[in-house]
Amino acid sequence: MPDREAVLAQAIPFDRDRWISRLPDPAWWPVALDACPRDGRWQRVDRRTVFRVAESADSVEGRRHLLVASLVWGSGTKALTVDRRARIFADPAAAADIDARLTAALGTLRTHGPVEAYRALKSGQRIRFLGPAFFTKVLYFAGHDGGADPRPLILDSVVSRALRKAGLVDGGWPNNGWTPLQYERYLEGVCAYAERRGVLPDQVEAALFACGKRV
Repeated sequence: MPDREAVLAQAIPFDRDRWISRLPDPAWWPVALDACPRDGRWQRVDRRTVFRVAESADSVEGRRHLLVASLVWGSGTKALTVDRRARIFADPAAAADIDARLTAALGTLRTHGPVEAYRALKSGQRIRFLGPAFFTKVLYFAGHDGGADPRPLILDSVVSRALRKAGLVDGGWPNNGWTPLQYERYLEGVCAYAERRGVLPDQVEAALFACGKRV
């Protein structure tokens, strides 16, 4: 089980120029990422930095920065991966729609918790090309240390592999596209286990991710 410091220090390389060229406007870029350290060719952004970006998510600009920072942290530097994640910005006219949907979903996170926010982003507030593997990253950074109950967690295909490998879910558990009920069960299981171990839920999520990478 990684300690919390190791979780917060989990860093992913990113290509700043490639991302900025795909945003609706350079102002969508979170300037906090410009201070990230360079390791060889690429800068690297860690969870701690994205949490700092999330502290300003009470404004339209702040929510834009949180969305972009979450995408950057989850994508790495491969051109194909970045291009796939940046498809949500392909239509510049969609910026206002993204703002409205993200504002509504994060408002739901604050008032009704992560499962209802997940439900919103899966249905009524769905942002085109933003699936659960990445919108749970947004929810995680917006709410894990921000008082949400239960604490939101990232759920992606790597974590899902670990859940199946450990026998923590049934054989019908999908690799992606989880229902709100499945997300709720995931949160309940991880948060209960974290409480028994005296750790934070994202330490368990990080351990599951590391396990899933080895499967």
